[in-house]
Amino acid sequence: MLDRTKHYISGEWTASSSDRIVDVINPATELIVARIADGTKQDVERAVRAARKAFPAWSTTSREDRTVRLRRLRSIYERRLEEMAEAISQEMGAPIRLSRTAHAPSGLEEIDACTEILQKFDFEKSVSEGENTDLIVYEPIGVCGLITPWNWPISQVALKVFPALACGCTVVLKPSELAPLSSLLLAEMIDDAGFTAGVFNLVNGRGETVGAAISSHPDVDMVSFTGSTRAGVAVSQSAAPTVKRVTLELGGKSPNILFADCKLEEAVARGIRMCFQNSGQSCNAPTRMLVERSIYDRVTKLAADEVEKIRVGEPTQDGEHIGPVVSQAQFDRVQELLRVGVAEGARVVAGGPGRPDGMDKGFFVRPTVFADVSNTMEIAQTEVFGPVLVIIPFDNEEQAVSIANETPYGLAAYIETADHERGIRVAKRIQAGNVKINGKPRLKSSPFGGFKRSGNGRERGEYGFREYLELKAISGSNAMRDSSRLD
Repeated sequence: MLDRTKHYISGEWTASSSDRIVDVINPATELIVARIADGTKQDVERAVRAARKAFPAWSTTSREDRTVRLRRLRSIYERRLEEMAEAISQEMGAPIRLSRTAHAPSGLEEIDACTEILQKFDFEKSVSEGENTDLIVYEPIGVCGLITPWNWPISQVALKVFPALACGCTVVLKPSELAPLSSLLLAEMIDDAGFTAGVFNLVNGRGETVGAAISSHPDVDMVSFTGSTRAGVAVSQSAAPTVKRVTLELGGKSPNILFADCKLEEAVARGIRMCFQNSGQSCNAPTRMLVERSIYDRVTKLAADEVEKIRVGEPTQDGEHIGPVVSQAQFDRVQELLRVGVAEGARVVAGGPGRPDGMDKGFFVRPTVFADVSNTMEIAQTEVFGPVLVIIPFDNEEQAVSIANETPYGLAAYIETADHERGIRVAKRIQAGNVKINGKPRLKSSPFGGFKRSGNGRERGEYGFREYLELKAISGSNAMRDSSRLD
């Protein structure tokens, strides 16, 4: 069992102000694998003070200096990539192949993306009207409080930490107490990379204490939060009195619309694969399959057959199987929603309540498909965050769009059709921040974020980079562009 009961503050591993601890549980074995500090408001105060002290110098470093630090960090990260994959698999139950191919490499990808943007970004530009010229300046926003989830632990950390550092901000990170090991490993890498003390700080603990202290702190200039909508509301309320910038990436109940002219078997297999990846614990998972009625019975059979092929197994085993959900609380929540689905009259065509056969320990869930679902059912409106799919019929395009939009969420949507014009037309009508047509992957430079209760602000690419910058206009006869800035 690992003893990780220190925070990383001002370039040092430092003891918590409290002797309280949080156990980190391996969701496959239900055993304690590590203990972390249960941080306090006082620990946050120390971290914010360190970040505030470091900000003036870090915010004025050159573009080249930041690039060198990020590239040095990338080299260290790449060298310890397998350690990162193993930490993620252990802390949140991702199968080791998924951890090696998707989870752990996401950090490298984000460092590369931020370095590329930093090299090209125009921090100063001139705008003219007649003989008058103003200088438009992008400046780092300040101290950033970053609160991250457990489901894609290093990916979500990377999407916040690296653009913040690249922009010249300083950071106080609170990773999820359920999956903190990958973030602690990243803190070691940042320390080895030689970042100035106080530029990056990490405080472990619970959302109601450490998270609340970060979001309400008057010296935190921005909070970026990824997690549940309920917690996002709490972060916004806590941040409101200090009028700091808040960006939120929250829940989803994403529709996957299958029209009758789509490549049916390919579309169903793709939809199942995307829905059940990471044990269904992805905020943008296509968990509502909306199917044109003329192909509904066939799709239901194909979906059931496809889900029966999904294996559930130990995270340490190599393969394409899925692992457990993250915790006992999440397991209990998924089981309750499965029982609700049955009670509501949805038809179970694959899986159902209970653990998979032969598994009597670990938070493993049977991959489940509900058919004959109405969009008003709780199982169709609530984000389950487990390996659960609902299938809903529709009669025409208008009804498909209506059902897709009848949800409090608006993070992602998916469309399967052979009619390109219809795909674009429907995509423009769906209230979601990200839409994929026929499985076409999103570019790494495209923004990620949601409408409605799925949050605000964007991550990834230059769109996410700009979230960590303030915009200033300088007018006057001597307002001239300083071409040497950040060079």
